Amino acid sequence: MKILHTADWHLGKRLDPFSRLPEQRLVLEEICEIAERESVDAILLAGDIFDTVNPSIEALELFYQVSKRLTANGKRALIGIAGNHDSPDRIEAPDPLAKECGIILIGHPLSEIRPFTLESGLAITQSAPGFLELKLPDSETPLRLILTPYANGIRMKRFLGNEDPEAELRAILAQHWQETASAFCDQAGVNILMTHLFVVSKQGERPIEPDDEKPILTVGGAQEIFTENFPDGIQYVALGHLHRRHQVSDSRFPIMYAGSPLSYSMSEAGQQKSVTIIEARPGESVSLREIALTQGKPLVRKTFSQVDDAITWLTDHPECWVELTMVSDDFLSSEDRKRLLGAHEGIVAIIPQIANSDSAIPDAPEIDLSKSMQDLFVDYFQHKHGQAPQDDMLDLFQEILAEDA
Repeated sequence: MKILHTADWHLGKRLDPFSRLPEQRLVLEEICEIAERESVDAILLAGDIFDTVNPSIEALELFYQVSKRLTANGKRALIGIAGNHDSPDRIEAPDPLAKECGIILIGHPLSEIRPFTLESGLAITQSAPGFLELKLPDSETPLRLILTPYANGIRMKRFLGNEDPEAELRAILAQHWQETASAFCDQAGVNILMTHLFVVSKQGERPIEPDDEKPILTVGGAQEIFTENFPDGIQYVALGHLHRRHQVSDSRFPIMYAGSPLSYSMSEAGQQKSVTIIEARPGESVSLREIALTQGKPLVRKTFSQVDDAITWLTDHPECWVELTMVSDDFLSSEDRKRLLGAHEGIVAIIPQIANSDSAIPDAPEIDLSKSMQDLFVDYFQHKHGQAPQDDMLDLFQEILAEDA
C-alpha cells in the first residue's frame, strides 16, 4: 500500500501582519494533486492541523474542503491527530459527518473510533483506545495505526492511567505502545505509529523547535521521547511538531518528521518543504520517497548597507516575504523606512544595525535613578547603539509616555 505523510499545516497562521491562507490553499491543492497522481491509499496528518485552538471560519472551511478532496469522497482514508496547537475536542467534534467522507480525526490519546464501513469499501475493522485497524478499498492488507495525539505530561499520564509524579512519561508511553503493538500488530498487516511529540535519539543531537512554535519541552509540557521508546512490530513512525523534514532514526524502522508544507518563520528561510510517500508491505521494511512542494512564497533574509541597493533588490523580487537588515553608521530614518516599505508589499521586518556598534558600546554606566524617564532612555540608547537617538525617535518616546500617563 502507498501512504502520504504530512503534518503541521497550521491553518490560519499569520506571518506577523500577513495572512498565509492564500498560500495554504495553494499548497494543500498541490498535496491533493500529489495524492491523486501517486494513487495513495491513505493520508497521515500528524497534528497541528490548525494554528490556534479557536481557528477562523476560513481556516475550518479550507480544512474540510481539502480533506474531502484528499479522501476522494471516502475512497481513501485521511487520519489526523491533534497537535499542541489544536483543541482536541474541536478536532473530534465533527466526527460523525467526517467519517462518512473517510476523514478520521483523533483528539485525545485514548480516543476510540467504533468500527464502521463506507459504501466505498473503506472500513474500520477493529479498534481499541489509541488504536484502529483499517480496511482500505484498493488493498487486501489491513493498515494498523497506533495513534497518540499531543497532550501535556500531566494529562498524558492521566489518560494512560498513571499519575505518579515520579514516573517518567516516556516509560509509561513505551509500555502503552508495546502492549498495543503486541495485541494488534502482527506481520499480516502494515503497522504504523503516529504521534505529535518531541522525539530525539537518546545519544543524538537535539533538534531546535522553530521560531513562534509553542515549545513542547516546557514546564507542564510533554517530556522528550527517545527513539528506543517505540515498540517492536512497528514499520514506520509518523511524527509531527518540528517544521523541518528529517529522519530522527532508521536503526529499527524509519522515525520521520514530515515537516510543515510552508515555511512559517524566518528561521525556516531556505528550507525545501515536502511530503513523504511511504510504500509498505506486511513484514517488510518500508521504502520512502520525498516529493518537494513548490507552492508558497519563499522567506528571505537580506542585509544591505545602502537604502537604494535594498530598494533595487526589493523591486526585482516582489514574490517573497522579506526580513531586511539595514547596516549603517547612523540610525535608520523614518523617511528611509517609508521608502523601503513602499518598495515591497512583503516586508515582515526591518532591522536597523549600527556598523561597528559592538566596539562603540562603552562599559555599562551606573544608572542614575534621579534622572527623568527621557534622560534614562537617552542613556540606554547611547549605551546600546553607541549614539544618541534621533529627534523623531525621542518624539515617539514622548508620545508613548504621554499615553501611559
